[in-house]
Amino acid sequence: MCGIVGYIGEKNVYSILVKGLQRLEYRGYDSAGICIANSGLKVYKKKGKVSELESFVASKDIHGSIGIGHTRWATHGEPNDLNAHPHTSMNGHFVLVHNGIIENYAELKKDLSEKGMVFHTDTDTEVLANLIEYYYQQEEVDSAEMAVRVALTKVVGAYGIVVLCNDEPEKMIAARMGSPLVIGIGQGEYFLASDASPIVEYTDSVIYMNDGDVAILEKNSMLLKTVENSAANFKVTKLDLSIGDLDKGDFEHYMLKEIFEQPKTISDTYRGRINPEKNDIVLGGLIDVWDQITAANRIIIIGCGTSWHAALVAEYLIEEYARVPVEVEYASEFRYRKPIIGKGDVVVAISQSGETADTLAALKMAKEKGALILGICNVVGSSIARETDAGVYTHAGTEIGVASTKAFTAQVTVLTLFAFKLAHKKEKIDQQTYELFIEEMLAIPDKVQSILLGHPKIKEVAEKYSEAINALYLGRGYLFPVALEGALKLKEISYIHAEGYAAGEMKHGPIALVDDNLPVVVVSAQDSYYEKVVSNIQEVKARKGNIIAVVTEEDNGLREMANDLFEIPCSHPAVASLLTVVPLQLFAYYIALMRGCDVDQPRNLAKSVTVE
Repeated sequence: MCGIVGYIGEKNVYSILVKGLQRLEYRGYDSAGICIANSGLKVYKKKGKVSELESFVASKDIHGSIGIGHTRWATHGEPNDLNAHPHTSMNGHFVLVHNGIIENYAELKKDLSEKGMVFHTDTDTEVLANLIEYYYQQEEVDSAEMAVRVALTKVVGAYGIVVLCNDEPEKMIAARMGSPLVIGIGQGEYFLASDASPIVEYTDSVIYMNDGDVAILEKNSMLLKTVENSAANFKVTKLDLSIGDLDKGDFEHYMLKEIFEQPKTISDTYRGRINPEKNDIVLGGLIDVWDQITAANRIIIIGCGTSWHAALVAEYLIEEYARVPVEVEYASEFRYRKPIIGKGDVVVAISQSGETADTLAALKMAKEKGALILGICNVVGSSIARETDAGVYTHAGTEIGVASTKAFTAQVTVLTLFAFKLAHKKEKIDQQTYELFIEEMLAIPDKVQSILLGHPKIKEVAEKYSEAINALYLGRGYLFPVALEGALKLKEISYIHAEGYAAGEMKHGPIALVDDNLPVVVVSAQDSYYEKVVSNIQEVKARKGNIIAVVTEEDNGLREMANDLFEIPCSHPAVASLLTVVPLQLFAYYIALMRGCDVDQPRNLAKSVTVE
């Protein structure tokens, strides 16, 4: 979850490192630090955001053309100056940055302590630094590279590391196991980063390192091998990313920009996949596996957080229209509970980053058991994209705001197309219904745009409830996952405790919370659940709860019962989740803004969860 950046070449390394850390800050912002090779290895690090580091180094010697940087999301050890990366080995031979978790660090630390190694921090990373130095000092180890490789054979866990050696200052060593690292290739220079965002300004040629890879970089040479010292397989990829994708433009926050980008990202996601002339859906990434999908005994969808909510929408769609049994699982639970999986099962892994540690581990386990593995992710070249048998990219573009918005609607768009295509292939829906669904999908971007135009009204409502302590979100059917997602957005960025519930379950506990201080957000559409939702609203009103209703424009029934309304255009219930979630995103954004919260970088969170 931490962000790593490195550079070796002829340019001023400090500006590259700081700019890179700013672009990676969404991965963690508890502390930041850099190391620059210049007559020794100079380390500067500071608790807080990258801006704190910039102030700290203002009067320091930051000259040099080789260096590494790190922005941290704390795992082992509280956020402070001492625990910040980079970490230095006991005798100063090595400085390294690390993303991941060394699971056997306590055992290694005990062993190294008995051998005389001294530790100054609470981190697992310092253990790795000292472990590398320990082997470096052994007679049979003749280079920094060899010391890194030997040390990594003793490590259990996940890591993306970049290492500098004081005795070999013209060289940079990187290694990956379970945590992403990208190498950018320039003219007489190389870049390293946790993702491509710090690299795109300088080159569009990259290598996505594989698990078990070690890279030895010098200004004019690159060697890729495995930890076992054999040649590594790699492919140079062209980046499909521009520097403009990383800019906030005229928006105050990335999150707001990304909410307003959704008409475009939804259309980008289905562009080339809906053929309006032939009234057909074409998912090119699945062409070779459709026979296996249509013959599946069941479909298991795994994800975490927002991706899990998108999976729940897919469960309703696939079961109703394609008539295939679907199970939706938290990846973090699925990988540990000994699930029964085998040939004939299809496992769909959903992840915005394509690097989510629990999801990646779960799909690998399912793959070993013989299931067909599909991936839905946003990042080309990511680990999940490379580990799956087939898949579909969401084309949402770079999402920098930690609270996911456009990634959710892009995921739901892909899953909806998948469900409709599968239903049609299995002949569970006729051509007329299939064409109706295609027509409904094509209309979504304009409908989302009309919702966004009503943002001043949503802001007014948010102001009324900005001092709330708790909130309850209710929905049924396709809109139950939207209630969950709406509650998650509110708690993530405003720190208001919010619960998402199936509306019919409210009277089995949550109704005890209802009083005249509680905002209750009801997500409704004119579908088969409508009358039941009306009854649930009446139950809340009888207990003086404040109703905020998300309703279609033609819905006059709920207007009289609700305290406040968010209107959405009419649509088929099967695509309503793509519309109803948008006002909830804006509602959470404006409440967080009014409470003075850091919208793009909420406390304790990070964008890409690459550790357990």
